[in-house]
Amino acid sequence: MAIAHLSSESEAVTFTDLSRNPKAVAARAAALGSLRVTHRDAPDMVLTTAIHAERTEENLTTASRLFLALMKQADGARSLLLALPEVFPWVRHLDDEEVREFTVELMDALSDAAELGAREAVHRAIVSWRATARINADPDQLRAALRPLDDADFGPVEVHE
Repeated sequence: MAIAHLSSESEAVTFTDLSRNPKAVAARAAALGSLRVTHRDAPDMVLTTAIHAERTEENLTTASRLFLALMKQADGARSLLLALPEVFPWVRHLDDEEVREFTVELMDALSDAAELGAREAVHRAIVSWRATARINADPDQLRAALRPLDDADFGPVEVHE
């Protein structure tokens, strides 16, 4: 689930604050819509109201459906492709076919996030295509990535269970 950007210190409390004064923290979260709860020994959490979470989900679903509808129209798809470099400047290092593949994968990932709750799908698509662009931007990395793997020995493989 996408959560509103939480960057300022005033929008965060510690887990200790939450455990010591849950009513005050809950009231603050309700007033703000969402509140980051930092934890020294675990990942941060976000405390939010149900209505705030529902609206965030609704917004994602609406945006996803809108983008998918645009992709079905030639002018809409062309507009999305033209807008992509403004949102993701690194796409300039992808060729035309890669940009199209990224766009389709991104739209599918947005749909999966909105419709199936696959919350990591969008992040995974962006990170993997940005890595591809990074390799394409560096001639040495690109040459190494395109080198045939025939008879290559990558050394011993460790299995972690």
